[in-house]
Amino acid sequence: MKGIIPFAHDLLEKNVTIGETVVDGTCGNGKDTLFLSYLVGDEGKVIGFDIQQEAINRTQSLLDKNQRQNVNLMVDGHENMNHYMAPHETVGGAIFNLGYLPRGDHSVITTPDNTIKAIQSLQQRLKPTGRIVIVVYHGHEGGKREKDALLSYCEQIDQQYFQVLQYQFINQVNQPPFILAIEKITNPHE
Repeated sequence: MKGIIPFAHDLLEKNVTIGETVVDGTCGNGKDTLFLSYLVGDEGKVIGFDIQQEAINRTQSLLDKNQRQNVNLMVDGHENMNHYMAPHETVGGAIFNLGYLPRGDHSVITTPDNTIKAIQSLQQRLKPTGRIVIVVYHGHEGGKREKDALLSYCEQIDQQYFQVLQYQFINQVNQPPFILAIEKITNPHE
């Protein structure tokens, strides 16, 4: 079985194509941003968000080392992504790693309201078969609240338009992360 991050990447790799716009909702150390950059190729575009300058700096450094230039990084919350996109711009896929910045300030965390607002924005922009992949880390202060809110939200998403997957290892200790993946249905009326 694949681990959480490799499986998250597989979910996007199967549906995102060269030349598309994709979103990294939580840049962190930049590994997902770099993955997305290669996934969409030089013709594509990655828009990356993080509320911490330290995370943006780490991400930019990794992109520079790999000579990737198809990424726009924003020191802003993912809930504000619509401010950085054209009105009718579609998104091929998105990824979030929720929680806090590894090796950073653990008191700065993602929050349920902002994350759900970002997901709702992406749902409006997703191409048919596009996916939003959310890696939910919930073992920290505030993590359970975000996990519960996301599960509640995802359970209410209309199955006529989206399907939602939960991928989780259930026999691991220390509250292991899990994935929520939201996929837009190709033609909801067929």
